[in-house]
Amino acid sequence: MISVRCKQCNRELTSSNKFQTCGCPNMLTLSGDNITAVDLSKVVLTNSDKSNSNKALTAQDMQFQEERRKRKVRRLDFEVR
Repeated sequence: MISVRCKQCNRELTSSNKFQTCGCPNMLTLSGDNITAVDLSKVVLTNSDKSNSNKALTAQDMQFQEERRKRKVRRLDFEVR
């Protein structure tokens, strides 16, 4: 459940299955877990179930990415007739 407040009109929206807008020129819209607005700097997230923790890559993932970076591009030679 997400609660969002528009700083421009001070209207607070709570997430549900319905599409919701605040109605001011900033056009804050809330649809499920999606939040959109003309200017997101005028939007405050007041309540959120999701944690904002950034998950770092594991050592195995980092090794895979390093190996992937070292791959060479194959060039195919075609005969021109």
